[in-house]
Amino acid sequence: MRVPDQRNVRNLLLKALPAEAFQKLTGDGSLIELPARHVLVEADQPNEDVCFIEDGLASMVAANGDDEAVEVGHIGLDGMSGLHVLLRTDTTPNRTFVQVAGSGVRVSVKSFSQVLAEFPAADELFLKYMHCCDIQLAQSALANGRYNMHERLARWLLMCHDRLSGDDLPLTHELLAIMLGVRRAGVTNELHVIEGLRAIRSTRANVRILDRDRLEEIAAGCYGVPEREYQRLIGLPIRRPTNRHS
Repeated sequence: MRVPDQRNVRNLLLKALPAEAFQKLTGDGSLIELPARHVLVEADQPNEDVCFIEDGLASMVAANGDDEAVEVGHIGLDGMSGLHVLLRTDTTPNRTFVQVAGSGVRVSVKSFSQVLAEFPAADELFLKYMHCCDIQLAQSALANGRYNMHERLARWLLMCHDRLSGDDLPLTHELLAIMLGVRRAGVTNELHVIEGLRAIRSTRANVRILDRDRLEEIAAGCYGVPEREYQRLIGLPIRRPTNRHS
């Protein structure tokens, strides 16, 4: 499908690009459907394109030979898959896949590399985005080391809420466990804790946000730093407005 014009794209990086760079980047691009579990980047394999998420949610996952895996990057309409291409690297040991179905703008690596070379402002924008991803990863490490499970879960739900339309998050307990690197039973128990605080309503394959203000209180200090840094550097907000943050 044809890529929307820049005024109508939802992806914040595409919106923030200089107009000429956007035209060059999307000249041979296409709008594609992204079904759940679709692989955007396979570990240790060169990819021919990068994808700017328009709708839905993708995760970059680090794994080892013992089949242990944890999310190291959270990608929605704020970002893109294939960050290693930005660093002029052909492959990465990390895998990126779609966790919530949606759509995205697919662009060839060749076109992306040409835009980086021809438009310094675009190259600077994407490097700023890389910095934001580094901050997100650093804050995840901080959350894992210094915050309780229900606080970490609240942070992750807020990040999903920022990147998805509406208040219903189509997330299974199994997926939440993989993303947080914990046992499924632990996720179920912590969802019940947050539900008891009336911030969410959880069912088998869906989490509905009832009170975002309350969810931010539960997440405490482990949510907000990457979101502020993204708005400061990219110039567009990723954080959802609440009664306190409007």
